[in-house]
Amino acid sequence: MKRRDFIALLSGALAAWPRAARAQKPAMPVIGYLGSATPDAWASRLQAFRQGLSEAGFDDGRNVAIEYRWAEDKYDRLPALAAELVRRDVTVLVTPGSAPAALAAKAATTTIPIVFETGADPVAIGLVPSLNRPGGNVTGITALTFELGPKRLEVLHETIPAANPIGVLVNPTAGDIAERQTKDLQAAAGKLGLELAIQHASNDRELDSAFSALHDKHVGGLVVIAEVFANSRIGEIAALALRYAMPAIFVNPQFAVAGGLMSYGGNIVETHRLAGIYTGRILKGEKPVDLPVIEGTKVELVINMKTAKALGLTIPLPLLGRADEVIE
Repeated sequence: MKRRDFIALLSGALAAWPRAARAQKPAMPVIGYLGSATPDAWASRLQAFRQGLSEAGFDDGRNVAIEYRWAEDKYDRLPALAAELVRRDVTVLVTPGSAPAALAAKAATTTIPIVFETGADPVAIGLVPSLNRPGGNVTGITALTFELGPKRLEVLHETIPAANPIGVLVNPTAGDIAERQTKDLQAAAGKLGLELAIQHASNDRELDSAFSALHDKHVGGLVVIAEVFANSRIGEIAALALRYAMPAIFVNPQFAVAGGLMSYGGNIVETHRLAGIYTGRILKGEKPVDLPVIEGTKVELVINMKTAKALGLTIPLPLLGRADEVIE
């Protein structure tokens, strides 16, 4: 081979090498994010998740991609959306804020790692066999939600000590989740010397009649049982409570933002941040089987003072002092 031809061949090979190297660069990992609500409703949760992900070294568009699927409060869509993400062959499936989404993801795959964030007991609902040893391809974060029902009753009683009976809004189709919370509230009511007026509602039509029935029973306040249907109707329940002049408390801070009197429950911003950190750890190579379920420990009390004034209530100063957020 002539020297001139050899140099030309070598130059061509060197020029092609960067292109070949780029072609062989590993594909960016993809997070499948399965949400049961809407992006607007979960804006603060999304921000917290991305923060945790960033703390673990990953940023959307830089070294990881996030594909979102939203059920828009239509929980029957979750299995199909989970299956769609599995077919997409995402690197990890994230199901924050929803036990139904986590269960749909678990039913859809036994190989893709799943990180959940839920207020339900993950062992009781069958997500994992143990918190310390989750096993399989599933792990995540559990928030303080259902077990705080008695504390929500105490906070409401502290706000309106003369109110009796206290209404309890329950979705009877929620099964064990609602049944356990109702029993806990009944036990707490006995200790506080309160009577409970339990009213059922599992759809939009029944919500109106439930509030009308509670009004007829002259309840002085309302505790909303934490479960999927109530969480998807936060705005409607807050509006009905205000229309019927019923001081109400729920687990989700969005309830107070929407016009409900108060919320008291686990700090969902913190638990979603932790879900982001766990997702990052899995992206780095750790396995769900080696990551015990984290139990959230932070709680937050949110009080809507505009609603309190509309209801003619004076919030006790000690309670105001304990509030994490006061909406003026």
